[in-house]
Amino acid sequence: MICGDLTPCTATFNIMLNGLCKNRYTDNALRMFRGLQNHGFVPELVTYNILIKGLCKAGRLRTARWILKELGDSGHAPNAITYTTIMKCCFRNRKYKLGLEILSAMKRKGYTFDGFGYCTVIAAFVKIGRLKEATDYMEQMVTDGVQLDIVSYNTLINLYCKEGKLEAAYLLLDEMEKQGFECDKYTHTILIDGLCKAGNIKGARLHLEYMNKIGFDSNLEAYNCIVDRLGKDGKIDHAINVFESMEVKDSFTYSSMVHNLCKAKRLPSASKLLLSCLKSGVRILKSAQKAVVDGLRHSGCRREAKKIQSKIRMAKISH
Repeated sequence: MICGDLTPCTATFNIMLNGLCKNRYTDNALRMFRGLQNHGFVPELVTYNILIKGLCKAGRLRTARWILKELGDSGHAPNAITYTTIMKCCFRNRKYKLGLEILSAMKRKGYTFDGFGYCTVIAAFVKIGRLKEATDYMEQMVTDGVQLDIVSYNTLINLYCKEGKLEAAYLLLDEMEKQGFECDKYTHTILIDGLCKAGNIKGARLHLEYMNKIGFDSNLEAYNCIVDRLGKDGKIDHAINVFESMEVKDSFTYSSMVHNLCKAKRLPSASKLLLSCLKSGVRILKSAQKAVVDGLRHSGCRREAKKIQSKIRMAKISH
């Protein structure tokens, strides 16, 4: 394109770069970016932001950070879009420490971000157990008058449930419905999980029944919450009843059941369920497998423990 007197403008280059990034041709985008620089093209801030966003979407965080450094060295100052893009990428890739460092840099420069940015930060703080900071950002989001959407409401409801503030969570649910939003499956699952963790199994089961009544027919995550909590609370027979009533089960369902059977000293049942899963190709978490083997050893059934270990090794080879 660069020949003779015909030199495309910066906007043209940005459009091409954006198209490559949106279609996940990030290597092509990088080559074009470097090629343009070699021809004397001076990238604008928006050019860097396009490339950084494309790299982050492709999960190439390290390369995105190199481009960010290059952006700073070029004399441009990263803006809120630049920082928010990389921060979100850090959190998605579980690089929480790095994400929080970028968040601190944003705060030092006085940048703010949109509702999705706030919710990304709040969700990250919740995941690493820093609920005080999550609450602070939630309050700041409300103070800044950020418009909430279904994702924002779900994030805040999840935060309240993690803090054990179920009454506040349901009040927020009422507000959400008054604003014209309809709860999705994730909203209901968050509330059921919160009820389970608060020890209110009856409330969780009632909410699950309510979900079924209003047309949510795929409630696997909600059932898993109830089964797991019943087992952890020592109500293993109730957990078994719910487990057996489930039409659909996944790896977490079986792993949770195996682990909680071990906890309840029901080692023969745990071993039987584990062997059944191994035979049918259902993946069981290593922690649940270990619970069975260790439980058998500690109860003096070393021969059975060795048999289980052998079956586990064979399952790894065959599957």
